[in-house]
Amino acid sequence: IWTILPAIILLFIAFPSLRLLYLLDEINEPLVTLKTIGHQWYWSYEYSDFMNIEFDSYMIPTNELNINNFRLLDVDNRVILPMNSQIRILVTAADVIHSWTIPAFGVKVDGTPGRLNQTNFFINRPGLFYGQCSEICGANHSFMPIVIESIPTNFFIKWIMNYSNSLDDWKQVMG
Repeated sequence: IWTILPAIILLFIAFPSLRLLYLLDEINEPLVTLKTIGHQWYWSYEYSDFMNIEFDSYMIPTNELNINNFRLLDVDNRVILPMNSQIRILVTAADVIHSWTIPAFGVKVDGTPGRLNQTNFFINRPGLFYGQCSEICGANHSFMPIVIESIPTNFFIKWIMNYSNSLDDWKQVMG
């Protein structure tokens, strides 16, 4: 009785919890998929849904900051995402373990070399959201900031169109 009764109680607690964990992990047709690759000491992003748009995001050095930038938090290329839509993020790393963390979204995903981790989130307001790598991934790990700019969907579509047009122009110049 001392061993069987607690085991049965644990089973009654475990089965509903496992169901909830499964439902929370399910992704319902995301509008945008963003692939994030952690490097020492910057992030690479890929919008593979839109003609393979790729860019790197480096921290802005202190001597190049504007008056309205945050020291150690602002980047040269922000991630632009539409608000009021489901976003899927795929996180991996190229060299060591990194952690893509945005506290305002409650998102923390580890990027491990050779693995592809996935999560989703929903942005319900426009604005700038800041985060950092929260793993000790090397001497400059605190210099891996993340900035997400949430904009309305129609502006996001215009941004995608302008980015892909400028990319096509660049390809024509390079031959």
